[in-house]
Amino acid sequence: MTELQALIFDVDGTLADTERDGHRVAFNKAFAERGFDWVWSEFGYGELLAVSGGKERIYHYLQQYHPDFQPPGGNWEGFLADLHALKTKHYQELLTQAAIPLRIGVKRLILEAREQGIRLAIATTSALPNVLALLERTLDPSWFEIIAAGDIVPAKKPAPDIYHYVLEKMQLTANDCIVIEDSHHGLQAALGAGLRTVVTLNHYTQNQDFTGARLVVSHLGEPNQPCKYVRSDMSCRILARTFTPQGHISLASIRDALASL
Repeated sequence: MTELQALIFDVDGTLADTERDGHRVAFNKAFAERGFDWVWSEFGYGELLAVSGGKERIYHYLQQYHPDFQPPGGNWEGFLADLHALKTKHYQELLTQAAIPLRIGVKRLILEAREQGIRLAIATTSALPNVLALLERTLDPSWFEIIAAGDIVPAKKPAPDIYHYVLEKMQLTANDCIVIEDSHHGLQAALGAGLRTVVTLNHYTQNQDFTGARLVVSHLGEPNQPCKYVRSDMSCRILARTFTPQGHISLASIRDALASL
């Protein structure tokens, strides 16, 4: 068995529940500041999350709901970049005003990894300034050897490019790593790179298809806040048996489970 060498984390919805109360609100503030009457509701934003990337999400929304809209001078690239940059400013202000907390068990597992010399990385479609703003308030960006974010690769999740990039930069193979994700698109990206993946559900992803995940749980858990096992594929039932007695996902439980597969 290959020894576990690294944990690779997605960000939005995985490290913290940033989508509903962070990014969605920031998009709406940006729209209002530019004088647009577009409002993304909680439910509507959940549907828009099927599109990866903020600029891509705005473009998709306009094509679907405002097909007659044209940006000034027909310059879509400049329009989307400007609006997304404004949204990023509002998102960072939201973090400054009231930090969005990390999800249950995230900091515990990351600190455990650091103590045991396990390497850490980020792989996300979120813009780099947004990622750094969250990490600076909740963890420490320097803990992560690689922070792969935003447009660093041409194709965003569910394409596997971001994970291939991280593996190449860290000079690791897929078997050396475990990915922590929260969405169908994220899982597909990880699987496309051959990576074993643990999925932690959130409000927006709880009903998505996670076929192929090694484990699907409600969150990473704490000793006093046990996570709920949801499902795993048939080849990985041992993961559920390993985690259930402990109630939270630790490096020890990950190693024990992988050794039994």
